Amino acid sequence: MTTPEFDSPDAASAGEAMAQWPNGRLLSTAARLVEHAWVEALASLGLTHAGLIVLHLLGPGARSQTELAREARVQTQTMSRTLDRLEREGLIARIRDERDARRHLVTRTDAGTAAWRQARTLEADVFPPLENADELRAALLQIIAASSARRW
Repeated sequence: MTTPEFDSPDAASAGEAMAQWPNGRLLSTAARLVEHAWVEALASLGLTHAGLIVLHLLGPGARSQTELAREARVQTQTMSRTLDRLEREGLIARIRDERDARRHLVTRTDAGTAAWRQARTLEADVFPPLENADELRAALLQIIAASSARRW
């Protein structure tokens, strides 16, 4: 993803200016750029971020809508809309629970599994390789844990 600020002949001076930015601004700018690239890459597969989460959660097997919502940390109604879209796209199926006929379980279809597998390789295609990827990952996890603890 490119931005006019970084495509100009003054990209070097823009980089120098960014070196002075506070960490929060750097992190939020990087997050926005990554989010835009990620959304575009997922859209090329007919997926959304929420849809990818569902396909990932279904990896171990069928789950109920309520279980999926809890695991994804979203409201049941939000999960319902995501499941409706995935079902229309043929990526999931809702099947009657053999143990409780009132309940339906959600499972990935073959097309859903294929889309999930393709999406798993997107990260390498979308994001630049980093020398210290493990250190960045550890730092991001630390930021998320600390920020989550303060917020919730």
